[in-house]
Amino acid sequence: MKKFLDLISAEVASAFEACGYEASYGKTGVSNRPDLCEYQCNGAMAAKKKYQKAPIVIANEVVETLTANMECARKQGKTPVFDTAEAVNPGFINLKVSGEYLAGYLRRMEADENLSVEKAAQPKTIIIDYGGANVAKPLHVGHLRSAIIGESIKRICRFAGHQVIGDVHLGDWGLQMGLIITEVRHRQPKLPYFDENFEGEYPQEAPFTISELEEIYPTASAKPKEDEAYREEALAATARLQEGVRGYHALWQHILNVSIADLKKNYGNLNVEFDLWKKESDAQPYIPDMAERMKKEGYAYEDQGALIVDVKEESDTKEVPPCIILKSDGAALYTTTDLATIIDRVQNYDPDEIIYVVDKRQEMHFTQVFRCARKTKLVKEDMELKFLGFGTMNGKDGKPFKTREGGVMRLERLISEIDEEMYKKIMENHEADPEEARRTAKLVGLSAIKYGDLSNQASKDYVFDVDKFTSFEGNTGPYILYTIVRIKSILGKYRANMAGQSAAGSDGTSGALQTGILAPAGESEKALMLELTKFNGVIGQAAEELAPHKICSYIYDLSNALNRFYHETKILTHEDAAQQAGWIALLGLTLRVLETGIDLLGFEAPERM
Repeated sequence: MKKFLDLISAEVASAFEACGYEASYGKTGVSNRPDLCEYQCNGAMAAKKKYQKAPIVIANEVVETLTANMECARKQGKTPVFDTAEAVNPGFINLKVSGEYLAGYLRRMEADENLSVEKAAQPKTIIIDYGGANVAKPLHVGHLRSAIIGESIKRICRFAGHQVIGDVHLGDWGLQMGLIITEVRHRQPKLPYFDENFEGEYPQEAPFTISELEEIYPTASAKPKEDEAYREEALAATARLQEGVRGYHALWQHILNVSIADLKKNYGNLNVEFDLWKKESDAQPYIPDMAERMKKEGYAYEDQGALIVDVKEESDTKEVPPCIILKSDGAALYTTTDLATIIDRVQNYDPDEIIYVVDKRQEMHFTQVFRCARKTKLVKEDMELKFLGFGTMNGKDGKPFKTREGGVMRLERLISEIDEEMYKKIMENHEADPEEARRTAKLVGLSAIKYGDLSNQASKDYVFDVDKFTSFEGNTGPYILYTIVRIKSILGKYRANMAGQSAAGSDGTSGALQTGILAPAGESEKALMLELTKFNGVIGQAAEELAPHKICSYIYDLSNALNRFYHETKILTHEDAAQQAGWIALLGLTLRVLETGIDLLGFEAPERM
């Protein structure tokens, strides 16, 4: 479906053209003075210079044409686009849309399974890299934004019609693995993984739990700072793993299996899913050929033993360091792995676009990677590489979010604390079944976390305020869910009333359910209807700009419009059955739009709150 605003602009453009002016001057926007009009065109002001006429003269001519078109439509029994058009000094054109035209648009929107959103004319294959967790370490609040933002962008782009592949891109290679293997060897030296003469099958069960593994890693990481021999042992273990030593590889596989099972559980608690569980190690086979080709084709050269590619450009206003492909000892870096991962993705998925949802402090790293990938022709010229850098999640003190004890908070703990806060509020406000309240608290808690994050522009830092985010009032996830549950309650009561009347033999009541959306009977109803027409424009903009916060802003405005309409309208006690059914249809469409909106943000609503 065409955007409502485009249809209105087309009508005004036609009037400009009929008056002898360029149609482009008819571009119309939402009024910033809703007390005066709903839409406004400023084209007459812009046309002043070209046509050497006072803007008010041009505006009056156009308004006369629009008014004549309205009268003509009414005489022919058609629905005019506008109810009123008015020229206002110094040359504004103020417009109010016809209620029946508005209702007709919403009826078409209601009949559209995509709620008026047009799918991409040229769908793209998009890979989104939005995980980045390290194995053997628990997820903490630092992983929150990448997961939440990436999941939402994946859903938005899919809804817009693209094929989207989400990749967790786990860190599972390098010295961290050597440290873990070394620490396990110190603690359990008799394990068969360390016996070079062992030829049997290794145990299927890992020699550690996730809890033990999460204690092993920080312990092992701290030791090299004080123990040089331990560091050398860990480096040797890393080398042996990367050489493919059988026992070390088997132990590494245990680390992966235990870690990934836990990561899937924790990402699942965030309602975050990945299509690919690729790892840094998956990129390693591509590195030797990549480095050799870069040298052979003259892109890379040696400098003090390291292999590097220059990526600076003349237009740079700040220094962009060269891209190091291999260190002097032949070791790969994150840059190397990211470039090799691009090769993997191009060869196996042939994407049109790769989006990296990562901390904005990594911008220089990805500038180097993207430039190197293009310079060395790892990607096609028309393939897009996008860096979506997000800001820091801070506490009320403006510093990175910490536990009360001052440590980095585990994600599991954050979710648990939010759920508990929501559970208390639910139990305080209502007499509820404790089990149902727990289930509801999880859904509402997740909305608090996700909406609290996504309602901010991704690139900006924000304050994670638990009290604010868990409130049922204001611009919060729980407020949006409360609005959805309110609509569900009204619809449920209406259906129950219809069923009761039908069972009692009441005449004509069941037919009222078939009544579609009607022209608005009041201002708050029309405001709600106008808000609904913006949906396809918001989704298109959110997909184009990779901006979930625009959906948050929209569903908040829509929720406010719905609640104003609800408070001013006696929906369930209205005597006119047809009018009542029309309102119910309007509420049904509002519910679909709100539920679609929150699904694109990555959470859902309970049946009751």
